[in-house]
Amino acid sequence: MSDSLPMTIPAPLTPAQRTQIINLVRRTARAEILPRFRTLAHTDIDQKSGPMDVVTAADRDAEKMIVRGLLAMFPNALMVGEETVTDEKVAALADAEMAFTIDPVDGTWNFAHGLATFGVILSMTRFGIPVFGLIYDPITDELLIADESGPAQITAPRRPTRNVSVSKGGPVEDLSGFSSFYNLPQAKRPQMAGLMTRFRQLYMLRCSAHEFRMVAQGHVDFVLCASLTPWDHAAGALIVQRAGGHVACLDGSEYRAQMREGYLLAASDAATWGRVRDAMSFLLDAD
Repeated sequence: MSDSLPMTIPAPLTPAQRTQIINLVRRTARAEILPRFRTLAHTDIDQKSGPMDVVTAADRDAEKMIVRGLLAMFPNALMVGEETVTDEKVAALADAEMAFTIDPVDGTWNFAHGLATFGVILSMTRFGIPVFGLIYDPITDELLIADESGPAQITAPRRPTRNVSVSKGGPVEDLSGFSSFYNLPQAKRPQMAGLMTRFRQLYMLRCSAHEFRMVAQGHVDFVLCASLTPWDHAAGALIVQRAGGHVACLDGSEYRAQMREGYLLAASDAATWGRVRDAMSFLLDAD
């Protein structure tokens, strides 16, 4: 995804449609997510691929509610939700004129264990290109939103909507960012751990919503994503880009929502992106 998209592309959604989607996400959080926060029993938490990859009734029911609402507005759109995804649906993003990706509770492990670092992620894509992105924090009722025609913005109750912008970046030793350490191949982890002595700080929140939010608002300088999934990354990629950042796959290719292999790097500017890419180029080496 280039950091120099023209500013004159027509917005993919009307203001009324954007408002409907925002209201749908907020209603869903109030109805299906927040009532279950810190009230789940151990028996309410199911494993998917392993003990760190979990799902709850909040995930399933929130996705159902969001999908129903979106289909009422856009009956012909492709819906790709984390809890009902198939490989075929992800591949179909490349050819879908209108598609929505939904992560109903991003950071489910955090949510299930009573940590407030979770959110709702939603994107609209056109032929695999993110054209609308939304990251919502149900705890603060704060919303980050962007489309391909304007700047990334943040809105929250009793505060004016304002544009957000990325950090100024800088040399590697001054950079802070996120890397999905435990999503890396086992053989690559020792080298990534070694980078902790080169960067100012390397973190992992186990929540793409808050990691991309931190980059878009300039609180950290980059995020590196492995195990690409459109419901985790499409919205954040667009929001960071529209906040002034540079977003591309680690090999330099343009990001597309249907991608499942490789690494996605979002950074504050092209120069900073290049410095982080150079430091992490070992990830592109064959094992």
